[in-house]
Amino acid sequence: MSRRATERDHAGLQRRLGHAFADASLLRRAITHRSHGADHNERLEFIGDSLLNCVVALLLFERLPGVPEGDLSRLRAGLVNQASLFEVAQGLELGEALLLGEGELKSGGFRRPSILADGFEALLGAVYLDAGFDAVRRVVESLFAERIDRVREAPPGKDPKTALQEALQGRRLPLPRYAVLSVGGEAHQQVFRVQCKVDELGLAGTGEGASRRSAEQQAAEAVLAQLAAGRRGPS
Repeated sequence: MSRRATERDHAGLQRRLGHAFADASLLRRAITHRSHGADHNERLEFIGDSLLNCVVALLLFERLPGVPEGDLSRLRAGLVNQASLFEVAQGLELGEALLLGEGELKSGGFRRPSILADGFEALLGAVYLDAGFDAVRRVVESLFAERIDRVREAPPGKDPKTALQEALQGRRLPLPRYAVLSVGGEAHQQVFRVQCKVDELGLAGTGEGASRRSAEQQAAEAVLAQLAAGRRGPS
């Protein structure tokens, strides 16, 4: 059966987002995947990605005085990676509002982390065009408040892989397992996609990078975020 986003979905999404669009066409474009039509959300996603990084950087800078640049960069990467954005999009019930082509609907695209994360960034781009930077900041500050509070309480002093290893050792658990899921791109500009798994807790995270090491760091950071949130995988 085909899923179609309704006006009720759109109204609920705006309430959860904390922004009522003056220009409804911007919202519609933000929730339109390229599989659904030509007026899709990829250009809005491009804007939203930059806005999200900027706002999170500002919030961390303001709330973590004295924390060095390297740690701020790692914190920001953990807050804006795909796993984190997927969780935020799920909280917004964004999948219920997305406009997808029939193929993506049948394959469960409304549950796919990459589509939901990209859709959330597109929403931020649409908010900016609708009401400006301050409106984007209010939305991000509200949706990321708990995550930022957690990192304020325990700012990182170690790289994610080391921090995850020590966290698991403190629980008397085995080390995480890392696996390369794919290697793409040209030989001189490869992109590694790596998964980090903690089987004993049912947790898993993925990361991408120009090297296997950088991808592993991102994947470990995704699992650390789940640990900090007190999440466990399905039993």
